[in-house]
Amino acid sequence: MTPAPEIINRKVSHFDLCAHQAVEFRHKTTWLEAVELVHQPLLETHLEEIDLSVEVLGKRLAYPLLITGMTGGAEEVGRFNRDIAAVAERWGIGFGVGSQRVLLRHPELKHTFAVREVAPDVLLLGNLGIAQARELNTRDCVRLAEQIGADALCIHLNAAMEIIQEHGDYDFRGSLATIERLVAESSLPIIAKETGCGFARESGQQLARVGVRWVDVSGAGGTSWVGVETLRHRALRNLGEAFWDWGVPTAASLCELRGLELQLIASGGIRTGLQAAKALALGAQLVGMALPILRAYVAGGTAGVDAFLRSFTAELRVALMLCGCARVSDLTPAHAVLSGQLLEWVTQRALPVR
Repeated sequence: MTPAPEIINRKVSHFDLCAHQAVEFRHKTTWLEAVELVHQPLLETHLEEIDLSVEVLGKRLAYPLLITGMTGGAEEVGRFNRDIAAVAERWGIGFGVGSQRVLLRHPELKHTFAVREVAPDVLLLGNLGIAQARELNTRDCVRLAEQIGADALCIHLNAAMEIIQEHGDYDFRGSLATIERLVAESSLPIIAKETGCGFARESGQQLARVGVRWVDVSGAGGTSWVGVETLRHRALRNLGEAFWDWGVPTAASLCELRGLELQLIASGGIRTGLQAAKALALGAQLVGMALPILRAYVAGGTAGVDAFLRSFTAELRVALMLCGCARVSDLTPAHAVLSGQLLEWVTQRALPVR
């Protein structure tokens, strides 16, 4: 049997490491614990009537939730994509595939990303790295997303991960020009997405200036992809250990980017409905998760994912109600009080407190 190419082995390795190893940030958190939501005791709402639906990229979601891109490109993970996409369809939430880079060399693996048969109406996001997008014309980038029926294309920014990765991409020159070209020429909406290291305001300002409207902050505090690559390749272990906790925490990333006329997706270490409510109060329109979904699936299949989502959405509903909100759009920065390291960060960076 011919050995699988390295890029396919990497896909399987990433999945297995995230499912079974300690891959999260070791010391840095999301800083969502430094956000308190203001309780309102005088309510005029009914719990079951709290409206958790949102409209995103032209589609109505039942909950402000996205299962962010994790995998694809290997037979072993194709079933996972189909199973989780079917869950997302049933729940009325969004779903993203992992990096489609592998299809540039192995188009025969398209079926490992293809989920429309089981999720015909789901908000589906394609995925491609900035280094690959720079080398392709816009039509070829969009075609990758269109061939799986995606509604939008995520361009992921993953410099820290690539630098730690053996034989990774080290040249990111032309990144902003690439995104500007894609925004101008793409027939699909473009989402700029980090991969676990978060965002600074300066980068957000540049993206807004070239026409980006959606950003997934993917902040520090959840899965460390620097850590994942460190576990994969011991040759760069010292460098990986030094930067395992590198990045702007998720809560700080949201504060960095709010007020820039960007639509924000909050991902990176969000594990509970209460944390999701805090992220929405900091300015996010949508909350993304990956690792807890993967681990719920590995532990209990789609039934395990359903159980996780029931608990998550119940927490979110209660949080909205206790803040005096009848719908997701009612939850604003006025409902959040910042403290500790997050408040210090916002103050030193001269960011809007609300």
